[in-house]
Amino acid sequence: MPVARSLTIARIFLRYRLNELIPTEHQPLWLRAAWAPAKLLPGNKKSKSMGRGERLRRALEDLGPIYVKFGQLLSTRPDLLPPDMVQELNQLQDNVPPYPADQCIARVEAALGAPVDELFAEFEREPLASASVAQVHAARLKDESGAPGQSVVVKVLRPGIDKVIQQDLQLLRYIARWIERYLPDGRRMRPVEVVEDYRHTIEGELDLVREASNGSELKRNFANSPLLYIPEVYWDFTRENVLVLERIDGIPVTDLAQLRAQNTDMELLAERGVEIFFKQVFEHNFFHADMHPGNIFVSREYPERPKYIAIDTAIVGSLTREDQYYLARNLLAMFRRDYRMVAELHVQSGWVRRDTPVNAFEAAIRAVCEPIFEKPLGEISFARVLISLFQTARRFDMEVQPQLVLLQKTLLNIEGLGRQLYPQLDLWKTAHPFLERWMRERIHPKTIVGEIRRYGPEWLEKFPQLPQLAFSALEQGRELAPQLHRLGDELAGSQRRGRRRYARIIASALLAVGAAFVASPGLVAQIPPASWALGALALGVLLWP
Repeated sequence: MPVARSLTIARIFLRYRLNELIPTEHQPLWLRAAWAPAKLLPGNKKSKSMGRGERLRRALEDLGPIYVKFGQLLSTRPDLLPPDMVQELNQLQDNVPPYPADQCIARVEAALGAPVDELFAEFEREPLASASVAQVHAARLKDESGAPGQSVVVKVLRPGIDKVIQQDLQLLRYIARWIERYLPDGRRMRPVEVVEDYRHTIEGELDLVREASNGSELKRNFANSPLLYIPEVYWDFTRENVLVLERIDGIPVTDLAQLRAQNTDMELLAERGVEIFFKQVFEHNFFHADMHPGNIFVSREYPERPKYIAIDTAIVGSLTREDQYYLARNLLAMFRRDYRMVAELHVQSGWVRRDTPVNAFEAAIRAVCEPIFEKPLGEISFARVLISLFQTARRFDMEVQPQLVLLQKTLLNIEGLGRQLYPQLDLWKTAHPFLERWMRERIHPKTIVGEIRRYGPEWLEKFPQLPQLAFSALEQGRELAPQLHRLGDELAGSQRRGRRRYARIIASALLAVGAAFVASPGLVAQIPPASWALGALALGVLLWP
């Protein structure tokens, strides 16, 4: 573990009094000892006046861009953190100073094997944007005659970023294990799982070929769609640490003034955002999982039929077919207030343990959802209902899979964005008919025929093997039969020995009672004959081999 980095983290941890997030009785001795001199650290008095959420945010900002990104991930987990912390972490911005253009150009030339002057007609030295993992420069490709052609953006990973990330991940794992051990609610928060989720996310951003392939898949899914446009990938200029994309010309989705100035239909824009989400999740089963406002633009064409443009496809998600089905049925049942069905679906899907008491789970879901649904549907936050449901399920030992966390995060972004564009957005008005139609199509004969066509060749290929597989299973059963018979005999013998042992204990007790009766002959006459008969019968049953 890097000692210098560990000491820096410890100093910032104490400067912002993050130790106070842990009850004193759960603090290890070394932390209490370190806190006494740490009170003299610069800025400690100032941090005393801050709330715990602000202290956590400032500490992550001081620790650097990798921790800022980790804080952004935590901000999408309101099922784990209290609202005041989530609100502060939402303010984290991933803006860092750019590294020198000469280093960037050298990395591009090393990756593509030629000088930038030969590769591009133009290459702007001043970056368009700079973040924790990469920075982006504008450029122009050459056309067939060598003249300036297509406008592109060149995304280049920061030098040495993979080593920095691995070091910080190692430290984060240590901190997560420490939180799990010392915080009273540490195990419920599943910090090790959160760090592992972050590792998966951040390592996905370190491979620009993966980001490019994700973009190509999304572009193919929305080919000729009026809803969403994904920039073209230029594969000849793309490597693991360099990515060249078509440069798009759109209005940032948060620039409401520009959108209104061109008379954009804001209601339709908000509804199309919801439609894009449900199409990706249920029809394509491949969704852009980083749809925060910085990655979303609106086309300048056809403002009366607005179209989204999405960039930064490093993080994507997909669900299993079973999760798709159970999620759709859960959402439909929830908005029908069929809490029994919601509880049963959670058990059937394996999201909670099979032995979960359905009645108790149903009551807990009702207690959370009923107050929410007393409001008009247009005022209900779809994402918050889903989060409340997951929070309730966690009390019943639900382990939220990473793909469901990504889904929850994406829905939060989409709904928040939609409400910002059109505050009266009724997400359920768009979602309900879509889910109903998807459920009908799932069991439609045409869908079943399509599944047979898709998997039929594989079934036919395996069909000749079925007799051999059946014969092998019978052979294994025959070989296992003597072992199972022997285990059964051993279990029966163990039960007989247990019964005899208990019989001896009870016989001893009866003898002791008999001795007491002999000592007091008057007691025997007071016991009815039927009681003697029942006692003898019980003893006979216990002594039966």
